[in-house]
Amino acid sequence: MAQEIDNYKAFDDINLSNARSENESYEDYKKRLKQNKEILKLYNTVGRDAFKELFPNGLGEALKNSAEEAYNENEKAE
Repeated sequence: MAQEIDNYKAFDDINLSNARSENESYEDYKKRLKQNKEILKLYNTVGRDAFKELFPNGLGEALKNSAEEAYNENEKAE
């Protein structure tokens, strides 16, 4: 019996490194560290399966879509 392989990558396109990137401002670095801490806390609290239900295409895509929605809302407001 063949077992189905789960290729779900929750943190694809997410920089979880504690090191500051070369072109990253200190403010962006601190913001990213705080965001990473909250992401990992949620992941560890709800577990992999629930996280997969919340973010079926991974967290990177969810954050990208959220940023696009915020940008579109700002464009409408102006």
